[in-house]
Amino acid sequence: MANLPQSLSMNAFGAPGASPQNAAATQVNKERKLASAEHLVLELSNPELRENALLELSKKRELFQDLAPLLWNSFGTIAALLQEIVSIYPVLSPPNLTPAQSNRVCNALALLQCVASHPDTRMLFLNAHIPLYLYPFLNTTSKSRPFEYLRLTSLGVIGALVKVDDTEVISFLLSTEIIPLCLRTMEMGSELSKTVATFIVQKILLDDVGLDYVCTTAERFFAVGRVLGNMVAALAEQPSSRLLKHIIRCYLRLSDNLRACDALRSCLPDMLRDATFNSCLREDPTTRRWLQQLLINVGVGRVPTALQAGGSFDHMIVP
Repeated sequence: MANLPQSLSMNAFGAPGASPQNAAATQVNKERKLASAEHLVLELSNPELRENALLELSKKRELFQDLAPLLWNSFGTIAALLQEIVSIYPVLSPPNLTPAQSNRVCNALALLQCVASHPDTRMLFLNAHIPLYLYPFLNTTSKSRPFEYLRLTSLGVIGALVKVDDTEVISFLLSTEIIPLCLRTMEMGSELSKTVATFIVQKILLDDVGLDYVCTTAERFFAVGRVLGNMVAALAEQPSSRLLKHIIRCYLRLSDNLRACDALRSCLPDMLRDATFNSCLREDPTTRRWLQQLLINVGVGRVPTALQAGGSFDHMIVP
């Protein structure tokens, strides 16, 4: 995250004791920033100026208040961002994406993430079906850095949508087959992109519509279960506590469905039943509690009272 400029001190936000001179300076600073943002947004519609405008706006987007409504409501801006996205489709297959192309389109995606995050524009963004333009990036298989960066930034846009609990968002993503695309990244992406993709699946599962969707057919359940299981096996070799946290939360949510819970009794990875991840979770009491509850739900073993209170689970009783 970019450091805030010195001018954005506490007094600049009107803290007690701010002088009239500081308040006036703050207002002037806000007006300059707005003018700068408006100028850069206008440059997005000019193909000759767009690359620099994309770079500057993506770097400073957190400093511009209400940039998302400005992007959405200014003439031709969203069309210009979509043009950037569509322009690199031809280099996705065969994979010929260059670092420069990847950086440029990722700057455009960063601005779309801004729109997807803002309460005034997120549903407009969704209703325009703009996430569909990102799906080809999630369907790629190249592990080169330009493609990985592209996948990660695209996932960031979807992640921004699911951060706010909204069944309408979940229903849209399910109807457009986002889960197979996330599963693909969970299988072959970097640790960070795997983490974001697993977070998206987790948020979908936490919605009742999402849980029902995954557990309606054995094919869907076992597709999700297989990928989660493969990830657990990989984490035994290269641990990642943040990724493991989302995996365990997915399993715990699946155990809320009776049929899925029944299936988990036989397909839950052994490494979640034994002490494989003790050291990985030692500093994460929340995830330890999730794992303990998961094991209780699937009837794997008995959790001592001391563990339920948050103690070490080195002595967990399992078959």
